[in-house]
Amino acid sequence: MPHLRTFPAIEADPGVTRQVLSDSPELMVVSFDFEDGAEGKLHSHPHVQSTYVERGRFRFHIGGDSFEVGPGDSFVIPSGAVHGCACLAPGRLIDTFTPRRDDFL
Repeated sequence: MPHLRTFPAIEADPGVTRQVLSDSPELMVVSFDFEDGAEGKLHSHPHVQSTYVERGRFRFHIGGDSFEVGPGDSFVIPSGAVHGCACLAPGRLIDTFTPRRDDFL
């Protein structure tokens, strides 16, 4: 049986709570809970990111594109792409990163 670890939930940005759900050197799964109007600030990182919208509504900006997503939507953010989001209705995103985001540990 794999070793199970529990990670604390922390405030990532105002109105945004981040919690690592699982990790290995090659892969990491993280939940982000957003309050209405909270933002994930524009940023980039070398990791490939897959985002799944568990609940809520969000406007994402990736490179020069903007789009809205809701429950059940998912998409991939390429390595190095500048991206961020605005929460339009309170919700949760489940992000997967490869490789692991050591800065989240």
